[in-house]
Amino acid sequence: MFRTALRNVLAHKARLLMTVLAVMLGVAFVSGTLVFTNTISEAYQKSSAKGFDQVDVAIQQAYRPDEGDRIAEQPKLTPALLAKVERVPGAKSATGVVTGFTALADQDGKLVGGGFQTQGGNYWGEDDPRYPITKGRAPRGPDEIAIDAKTAERAGYGVGDTVRLSVDGPVLTPRVSGIFTTDDGNVAAGGSLTLFDTETAQKLFHSEGEYDEITVTAAPGTSQDRLRSAVDAVVPEDVATTVTGEQLADRQATQIAASMSGLKNGLLVFAGIALFVGTFIIANTFTMLVAQRTKELALLRAVGASRRQVTRSVLIEAFVVGTVAAVAGLAVGVGIGAGMRSLIGTLGDTVPDGPLVVSPGTVATALLVGVLITMLAAWLPGRRAAKIPPVAAMSSVHAQATTRSLVVRNTIGALFSGAGIATVLYATTLEGSDGQVPMGIGAVLLIIGVFVLTPLLSRPLIAAAAPVLRVFGVSGKLARQNSVRNPRRTAATASALMIGLTLITGMTVMAGSLQTAIGKMAADSITADYVVSMANGNYLSPDVERKLAGTEGVTAVSPLRNAASRIEGQTEYVTGVNGGAIGELTKFAVDEGAFRVGGPEVVVDTETARRNGWKAGTSFTAGFEGGERQKLTVAGVYEANELIRGILMDNGTLERRLPADTLPADMMVMVKTSSGASDAAKDRLAKALGDNPAIKIQDGDDLSADIAQMFTLMLNLLYGLLAMAVIVAVLGVINTLAMSVFERSQEIGMLRAIGLDRRNIKRMVRLESLVISLFGGVLGIGLGVFFGWAAGELVASRMPTYELVLPWARMGVFLLLAGTVGVLAAMWPARRAAKLNMLAAIKAE
Repeated sequence: MFRTALRNVLAHKARLLMTVLAVMLGVAFVSGTLVFTNTISEAYQKSSAKGFDQVDVAIQQAYRPDEGDRIAEQPKLTPALLAKVERVPGAKSATGVVTGFTALADQDGKLVGGGFQTQGGNYWGEDDPRYPITKGRAPRGPDEIAIDAKTAERAGYGVGDTVRLSVDGPVLTPRVSGIFTTDDGNVAAGGSLTLFDTETAQKLFHSEGEYDEITVTAAPGTSQDRLRSAVDAVVPEDVATTVTGEQLADRQATQIAASMSGLKNGLLVFAGIALFVGTFIIANTFTMLVAQRTKELALLRAVGASRRQVTRSVLIEAFVVGTVAAVAGLAVGVGIGAGMRSLIGTLGDTVPDGPLVVSPGTVATALLVGVLITMLAAWLPGRRAAKIPPVAAMSSVHAQATTRSLVVRNTIGALFSGAGIATVLYATTLEGSDGQVPMGIGAVLLIIGVFVLTPLLSRPLIAAAAPVLRVFGVSGKLARQNSVRNPRRTAATASALMIGLTLITGMTVMAGSLQTAIGKMAADSITADYVVSMANGNYLSPDVERKLAGTEGVTAVSPLRNAASRIEGQTEYVTGVNGGAIGELTKFAVDEGAFRVGGPEVVVDTETARRNGWKAGTSFTAGFEGGERQKLTVAGVYEANELIRGILMDNGTLERRLPADTLPADMMVMVKTSSGASDAAKDRLAKALGDNPAIKIQDGDDLSADIAQMFTLMLNLLYGLLAMAVIVAVLGVINTLAMSVFERSQEIGMLRAIGLDRRNIKRMVRLESLVISLFGGVLGIGLGVFFGWAAGELVASRMPTYELVLPWARMGVFLLLAGTVGVLAAMWPARRAAKLNMLAAIKAE
């Protein structure tokens, strides 16, 4: 039986080629994803570990929880503590570390690095071992900086050059005093690192006389654990915690691995989709192969082979095909992983140096996935063939599915579909994250149900295309009959395309609806002409508001400031606004009272009011940092959105309750001008802020464009990943048609003999392919719209401006794509059918 199985593989090389390609693409996607993410992850981890070469023990701030109505004052790492640590036995040196966001502009005024990766810090003394100076010297005073060598090369800066940078809004113009090298992983990944002297760094990052961390280097012969024990003896537990350099490196490596796991899991989801679609094709292929060899298998049964041996022979074939495909897929996947890494470089992003990582786990996964998927897909056809009695197989009485089997299949499909729809509809009645799990379960049940019901659905839907097919005469009529002749095969072929288009359509509907909702939210609730914020989402300096308020043509300005408070034993964040201007800059629907902010009067959103049992006129006491307390009264309850929510309080009242040394944190500044939004007004605001590349000045159109860009980028990524599933689906259509042509060789020969020319034979096969592909496309788009609507209902419970937006143009493109898939997939099978020798075909069995 083993030799027989191998001979069958060799005898059907052409027919199994498409199966090999389908499995190979799925395996390539999985292995390529693993190679790429493992390579990047290991490179980052090694780079991060190098960054702690000079750290044996790190001292970090301890966290004090809030209690009662008081906001806990967090401990500080002070020069006095640093001096104490320097005297610890076994300590060679101690360094005070200060870090923060620093946006550095290149010579064209554009931001260097990638937002959160543009960091700043302090250079310790005249010779900081963390950052060896290769050119120039260490920075001294507020007018000098040092920059890393990679940033200097990318931005074109050298020692003595004057640069433009920003920490929290205002533009600074220091001179480059030195260029240093670093093993910092962020710099290796394309970010930048700017160093100031320690006093300047402390002032810029709002921690004058304080450190973010203290690092200690061990003297020769002192272990990290021993040094840590000595440091613990002099550092109060409620002030700081300690960790060894090795633990710090391991912790950061774990964090990097965790952040990479999100990308890896996302890519693997789409690899799984490609494999899921490929499973249908493989199962379809083996079903047709087994059906064509039914008499051969029956003969094996007649000469003594058992059912188990027949099933085993089919599985052996699947094992051989799966192994070949898995090995080829692994090789292609390694190439994909290397290509993806190179592509990152060409797009302007860099990654740490390191070898291409092809781990044993990747190899094992690729082989296991390829072989198991193929064998599982082949098991059911093999088992079905083995159950057919030899006499029935030889006389072909088994060929048509029985009425009973179709009834059972349709009943199962209806039950799954009904359960799926019911579960999805139930999920839409829940709020937020509570409905996510039921929604996912319902979606899986519905997709399975529709797949099982596809043979039943194929007849009425394909019959609907009959009027169009009649235009093509005999070829069209034959194409329609062929496409419904074997509903199960048509269903398996169409389902591959259906799944891909379901996902694409659902995501497109969701993205378009969310984009519209967020754009409407901004337009409905913000009447300000401009919103000013940091490009990376960091807080703005209060100087930004003052400069904007003094700009020509500005009529109203309000920052949105964040401050923590304790209300009734819970931590609540309040948002400080300019009470006199906020009504002119925003427009919120008010459920109770009036939208009035000033003195002790505040407004709260409906969710906060409901959670605390507040109404218009309710009074409560808020505790702030430093122990200050303020009695507040709810003037009104407003309907919030994703941009502005919570407790809105007058900035004058808020600042009087904060310690004098506590600087407010401005999330954004809203601005209204006398002339409205215009290019001239925007230019005046930009010049007032020093044409700072780290600051965004956005009007309503800019906000909408930002939102559109975010969703477009996400969709393009998803389209690219799902293209793999579509490619696999194309192979499935080609495979089905090619084997269908082989099955119908005698029929095609007869059609040729009675006068159907080669042109009409080709047209018949093409139309059959087109009908099957459009059938899958219609099902996929229909399911995608349903899932998009259902998921949108979950979002609508938390976003009042959400409404379903159907992207008709894109859905038309998707349907056109399905038709194009059908036309392209039919090219080779149609050509093969037209070339059949009619006499040889008529004699074929």
